[in-house]
Amino acid sequence: AERVGAAIGVAVKPAGELRLQPVTDRFFFWLRATALETRRLANWWAERMLLTPRPLQEKMALFWHGHFATGAEKVRDYRKMLAQLALFRRCATANFRDLLVGVAQDPAMLVFLDAGRNVKGAPNENFGREVMELFTMGVGHYTEADIREAARAFTGWTTDDLSFRVDVTRHDDGIKTVLGHTGRLDGVAVLDIIMQQPATAQHIADRLYRFLVRDELSPAFRQRLGGLLADCNFEIAAFLRTLFLSRDFYSPASVGAHIKSPVEMIVSTYRRLGLRELPGVPDFNAVCGELGQVLLNPPTVAGWAQGRAWITPGTLLARGNFAREVMFPDMIGFTDPMLDPGSVVRAVNTRIQRGMDVASATAEGPAVETGAAESGPRPAGREDFNTRYASLQGWQQAMRRIRPIPRAAARFSLSDNVTQAGCVDAAETVDLLLDRFLGMPVDDEVRARLIGFLETQLGTSSIARARSYMEEPLRLLTHLIMSTPEYQLA
Repeated sequence: AERVGAAIGVAVKPAGELRLQPVTDRFFFWLRATALETRRLANWWAERMLLTPRPLQEKMALFWHGHFATGAEKVRDYRKMLAQLALFRRCATANFRDLLVGVAQDPAMLVFLDAGRNVKGAPNENFGREVMELFTMGVGHYTEADIREAARAFTGWTTDDLSFRVDVTRHDDGIKTVLGHTGRLDGVAVLDIIMQQPATAQHIADRLYRFLVRDELSPAFRQRLGGLLADCNFEIAAFLRTLFLSRDFYSPASVGAHIKSPVEMIVSTYRRLGLRELPGVPDFNAVCGELGQVLLNPPTVAGWAQGRAWITPGTLLARGNFAREVMFPDMIGFTDPMLDPGSVVRAVNTRIQRGMDVASATAEGPAVETGAAESGPRPAGREDFNTRYASLQGWQQAMRRIRPIPRAAARFSLSDNVTQAGCVDAAETVDLLLDRFLGMPVDDEVRARLIGFLETQLGTSSIARARSYMEEPLRLLTHLIMSTPEYQLA
């Protein structure tokens, strides 16, 4: 902006103080707006998971999101994240090779793994390394030389904002050797070489099996799964069909062996309650953060650890708290995270509202408390922009312009469910709710204690006598069921 007089569609002020402030404000508006839109996008995806008639498609999109992990905090463009999500959904059960090429040319992935810095003469190895280590073969099936040569093949791969292109001036079209293959290899050729490696089929089959079935599998079984995927020519739908019809999928070792991820648990809870919209209270993104799986922001390029890693003393308690928030949403104490810019921005806003000038309002130290300028009047031209003020302006503009997330609580009636099922006593009611919310039976002692708890809360065992006031006792009971170890399993 300083060099050419404008940037991102905003002109520099021709004179006066804070000449670059309009450009800076626009830049911070984009940062804040795309962060809020990313939260809305995650909320929208969760509701799609809830309402879709094709739940396998969404579950596989979730799997690929964790496998080809891309974080919105680095991408900083919700449009790119939305396009990547559309790719995962479109190729959810399609051919893995097509998906792999699509991801390699996906603008969000190109930004996330620094494709813009991967140029002829100075290759950046980020994508070349991750495509072998995490996305395809796994550790131990390639060399550092393979990574360096593969990085050369991907040079020049970049974006025109939302579309893929190759910058031929930055592409290295020289001879390369990758995994024993030599030639003027480009990125697609390298991906095809990787697809030919037996380790790729085994790694992908292993990841799919662990996500959909259980964590424990022997090396021999892993090899068999890889052979099955290769025999299917990497057609994911064919592989899943064989997997879901196998004896192994329904064996005692597999049933109840899958620990639900936070997103799976949240969405399955709402599906079991029969909801037709995603509740706004509790906030979906906030709950995901407490449970350790924020959609569109995996912790690293390796994605989320699965299985037992989901359960710690803290997250198990948080899962129980989520159950209580669903049953008894706090509509009075709730504050909308979409409207919370943080303490620093709030402090600057308060000072501006009190009439302080920009320099004083954004200063640090004693002047902040007194309202005085920290070192007397500010000389004209001392600064051309103020990022703290821009952060405030960015949040103000973003929160005015971004569509809010509806904040209704979950709408359901357990009393209606019990009445419609014809339950006559506490025992039948407990059995109904256990069958609805758990995928496996609890032992007799737990069942007996739940029956006793409900009878105490109702003051009777008769459902007919308690019909007019049984909703809260039923919600208390359901909270207990959702807090059991069995509820964490699928």
